[in-house]
Amino acid sequence: MKIVTRGKGKGAVAAAAYRAAETIKNERDGQLHDYSRKKGVAWLGILLPDNAPEEYKDRSILWNAVEKIEKASNSQLAREIQIALPRELHFSQYFGLILEYVKDNFTNHGMCADIAIHTDKGNQNPHCHILLTMRPFNEDKTWGDKQRKVYHLDDNGEKIYDPKKRQYKCGKVQTTDWDERHKAEEWRASWADKCNKYLAQYNCPVRIDHRSFARQGLSKIPTIHLGAAAHQMEQRGIQTERGNINRAIEISNRKLHRIEEQLNDLQGWLVEERAKPKTSTSLLQSTQSQQHISLPQTTKPQQAEKPSMQQPQPSAYLPSKPRQLTFADIIADSLSQQGQTISTSVPSHQIRTFLKNNDINSYAELEQHLKNLMGQQRKLSQEFSPIRDKQKKLAGYIKENDNYQKLKKHYRQYQQDLKAQKPWKKKAFEENNR
Repeated sequence: MKIVTRGKGKGAVAAAAYRAAETIKNERDGQLHDYSRKKGVAWLGILLPDNAPEEYKDRSILWNAVEKIEKASNSQLAREIQIALPRELHFSQYFGLILEYVKDNFTNHGMCADIAIHTDKGNQNPHCHILLTMRPFNEDKTWGDKQRKVYHLDDNGEKIYDPKKRQYKCGKVQTTDWDERHKAEEWRASWADKCNKYLAQYNCPVRIDHRSFARQGLSKIPTIHLGAAAHQMEQRGIQTERGNINRAIEISNRKLHRIEEQLNDLQGWLVEERAKPKTSTSLLQSTQSQQHISLPQTTKPQQAEKPSMQQPQPSAYLPSKPRQLTFADIIADSLSQQGQTISTSVPSHQIRTFLKNNDINSYAELEQHLKNLMGQQRKLSQEFSPIRDKQKKLAGYIKENDNYQKLKKHYRQYQQDLKAQKPWKKKAFEENNR
C-alpha cells in the first residue's frame, strides 16, 4: 500500500499512465507521460461510486481532475494497493474476485478505483494495481472536502478566541476514515477472505492468510521482496543479492519444517505411549535401567520318553536362545502388536530405524533428543537474525536511493530558482517551498 504524493515528486497522471501502459498528458504542467511501450498489462478497468460523474470512466479525465482539485505542493493525490493474485486460479476467474473485492471495500464507500492486472511470461507473477482517489464526492457529484474545520467551544457553546493568534481556536477533522490505521488491516483481511472464498469455490485446496508468520505462530522466516529489476535479472539467470538471501531463507525454512515434523511426531507419540495402561508399558519402562532385555521363555516343549531313530534329535527340543532386544525393538514390537503408529502414520520399522540411528535406548534419551532438536530450531532462527537486520537496512537504502533519484531534478531546479531570487526574497521563497 502506497500513497502518491506531490511531496515526493510524484503525480497521479504519471502513476495512472505507467500502470495502464498508456500515454496521458498532465494538463496541470503540460507534461506528456508515455508508457505505451510497457508490456505485461493484461486487463484495465475503472469502477466509480454512485455519486461520481460518468466522464470519470476516462482515465485521463479522472486523474487530471484529481491533479486540478489538489492545490498544495505536498498534496496526497492517490492511494495505490498492490495485491498478488493466486496462481491456482485461472485468469478468467480473477475478474469476479477483483471486482467483488473493489466494490465491497472501495467504490461502495465513495472511492474511484482504477484497476490494472499485470502478468509476465508463464504467469509466474500475476498481480493487480488498484489506484484509488482520496477525496470523497458530494451528493451533487462534485469533489468534497478531505477534512473540515471544527471550532473549539467553551462551556456555553461559544467559540474560544485566541488573542495571541488573533483568531478563534479550531481543529481539523477528517471527513472519512480511509486514512485510519485499522483500514489497512481491514482491507488485507477482506482480500484474504475473498481469495479463500474463490479458492474453495473452484476446489483449490490452497488457502491464504493476510497475517505475518509471527502472528500466525509459525517459525518460518519470511522472504524479502525482489522488486521489478531483481526479478527480471533472476529470470535471465543472473543471481542478485536479494535472490541469494531468499534462496538461503528457503533452505532454512525446509530445515525448520523437517525439525518441526520430527518434533510433532515424537511429542505426539510420547503422549500416546504415556497414556497407555501400565500393563502394556511395563516392559518398556524396564529399559530405563538396562539396555538389553531378553524375552521371557513362555512354554517348555514336552520331551518324548524314548526318541526313536525317525524322531528329531534331542537338541531340537531344547529351548532356543532368547533374542536380545534393544529399546528400539521393544518400542516397534509394542506398536506393531497393538496396531498403533505415530500420529503421522509412520510404520513401526521406521520408528525402529530412527531410534537405532540416533542411539536412543531409553525414554530419557528420547526426551533429550527432542530437546536437542528444539535447540537446533532456535539456533537456525538466531543464525538468520542478522539476515533480517540486513534486509531492513537494504530496504532503507533502496528507499533512500529511490527518493534521491525522484527528487534530484526537482532539487536542482529549486537551487536554480533560489539562486535567481533577489536577496530580500530568498527567505520567503524558501519558506514557501519547504
